[in-house]
Amino acid sequence: MAAVTVLALLASAPARCASFGQVIAAVKPSVVGVGTYQPSRSPAIVFVATGFVTGDGLSVITNAHAMPDTLDSEHNEALGIVIARGDKLDFRPARLAALDRLHDLAHLRLAGAPMPALRLGDGGNVEEGQALAFTGFPLGMVLGLHPVTHRAMLSAITPLVMPSLSSRKLDARAIAQLARAPSPIYQLDGTAYPGNSGSPVYDPDSGDVLAVLNMVFVKGLKENAISNPSGISYAIPVSHVRALLQQTTP
Repeated sequence: MAAVTVLALLASAPARCASFGQVIAAVKPSVVGVGTYQPSRSPAIVFVATGFVTGDGLSVITNAHAMPDTLDSEHNEALGIVIARGDKLDFRPARLAALDRLHDLAHLRLAGAPMPALRLGDGGNVEEGQALAFTGFPLGMVLGLHPVTHRAMLSAITPLVMPSLSSRKLDARAIAQLARAPSPIYQLDGTAYPGNSGSPVYDPDSGDVLAVLNMVFVKGLKENAISNPSGISYAIPVSHVRALLQQTTP
């Protein structure tokens, strides 16, 4: 079934009338790679994270830690999104519209024609034990830019930073986080990988986005004593995405 048809189905029918396969088909056109393009570089496109389109079809949400500190403007390096077109990749430039480093979120704005957009859900109704799904690029472009979907359960709603038993395990970032009010995040039992950072975490019945997957920033704060992957995934609640979209362009 074509993506446009599925989007129309999800918009007009009750959420539970659509199968999970139909929901995935509707979500995938809104999931993009985030990276940089430099024509003289090989490869010209470098993947840095997953992102998803929302709002008016020109807003892309991803993780702040994926944003490059600088761009090589002398060699025309540009920030943007990567879209798979069969065996080819299309790059669309984007500008950084807003940044939330506290919750590790970035808002990019596209120019030109809008893309299919995902709805933001009501994060106030999320509860532990709820079924979730996320779609993204777990290995970046290593296996080709093909969106991969995983099921997950919301295992726990926990603070972003836990107090350390030893001051030796605290770094400047953790101390800064502890100085602020604890910010809850979602702990998932689904396995994700660094390339999944920025993936939409959504209701598998409706496709509404409830959180943004985060595989680097949060792990460094919550599990900085663990040297090997723990199999635990984390996500930033959608309420912080709503707040970011309301920020003015820097």
